[in-house]
Amino acid sequence: MAPLFLDPGVFNRRVALDQPVVAADGAGGGETGWQEVRELSVRIEPLSVASRERFDQREATVTHRVLCRANDAVDRGLSFRLGGRRLIILSVHDPDESRRYLVCRCEEER
Repeated sequence: MAPLFLDPGVFNRRVALDQPVVAADGAGGGETGWQEVRELSVRIEPLSVASRERFDQREATVTHRVLCRANDAVDRGLSFRLGGRRLIILSVHDPDESRRYLVCRCEEER
């Protein structure tokens, strides 16, 4: 397979890569917050919107593909933060196994 070529100009958005941090709530549970790990340049591509009814309300699930340069810090369970939006990383893969780029499938947190 030929290596994937991406023009560096496609990484046109700056996002924060955040990791979840659980703070104890004093009752045996916890509340999840987010802590910034680093900033990255990425390309964000909307993929799909799925609508469903839950508890008599309509909910929408929005998915995105996020491309970035390979980075060991990027992993499932982390999130990309863009302004007030949060994209939870569901999967990460190296599209051409060259260790140059990562493709992340994400779901927008509502």
